[in-house]
Amino acid sequence: MKISTKGRYALRVMIDIAQNEKNGYVSISEISKRQDISNKYLEQIVSKLLKSKMLIAIRGHQGGYKLSRKASEYKVGEILRVLEGELNTMNCTHGFNCPRKNECSSYCFWEGLDSAINNYADSYTLEDLLK
Repeated sequence: MKISTKGRYALRVMIDIAQNEKNGYVSISEISKRQDISNKYLEQIVSKLLKSKMLIAIRGHQGGYKLSRKASEYKVGEILRVLEGELNTMNCTHGFNCPRKNECSSYCFWEGLDSAINNYADSYTLEDLLK
C-alpha cells in the first residue's frame, strides 16, 4: 500500500485550514501559496473533502473553507480514506470475498497488518498533528 499524492496533500490541506481558520475562511489561493500546491490540484482535493462533509465552504470575496468540526474530531485515517479509499494492503482483507480465505496460510498476516495500519492512522487526530 502506498499513499498517493492526493492523500498526502489532503492531510496537508486539512492541517493548513486548521492552523489558519481562526482568521476566517481559508482560500485555495492562500493554501496554494503556503503549501506549494497548484490551485487546480487543490480544487480536486477540496472537492472530495467537501463531498465527505469534512469541510464547509462559503463563496464570495471573503469566501473559502473551514473545518466542519473541531480538529480533535478528525482522525488521520478518516481523512486519508476520503482520498485513498480503504487503507488495506490486500484486496482479500476488505471488500473481496476470497475463495481461498479459509485455507490461506497468509490471510491472518495480511489481516493483522491492515488492522495495525488502520489502528495507527486512527490513533492520531488532526489536532495531534497541529502540536
